[in-house]
Amino acid sequence: MSKPIYILNGPNLNRLGTREPEIYGRTTLAEVEALCREAATDHSIVFRQSNREYEIIEWVHEAIDEGSGIIINPAAFTFTSMAIMDALKMFSGPIIELHISNIHRRESIYHKSYISPVATAVIAGLGTNGYPVAIRSMLDMISRSSTGA
Repeated sequence: MSKPIYILNGPNLNRLGTREPEIYGRTTLAEVEALCREAATDHSIVFRQSNREYEIIEWVHEAIDEGSGIIINPAAFTFTSMAIMDALKMFSGPIIELHISNIHRRESIYHKSYISPVATAVIAGLGTNGYPVAIRSMLDMISRSSTGA
């Protein structure tokens, strides 16, 4: 059996659907998880959310040992967490940084990502539809790396 894809979500994403719906839409995190599971088809995923930086770091550590890829929406930790960046540096597989909104169209405080320099790819501005796009892209990256392509 193949190793799972870890989908890690940062602070306040548990409030999707009600938090600033004009920016993040009305889709809940539970609905996002269902979209991810559907897009992953028969590939296993580990889907998690935390408002705690240390917990996300521990999950990255777990993915280092157990995962085939990481899709991370670090939310506000994108702009503040060198610790998450350092943990992600240790992961040898593909990493996709994901944002629901286009962080580059927002206030300048949202323009400097600590995660982008260690990510394989970045997806931003597709709304919650970015999650299934990220899953399909990750599956392609994993497939290409396993075949040496």
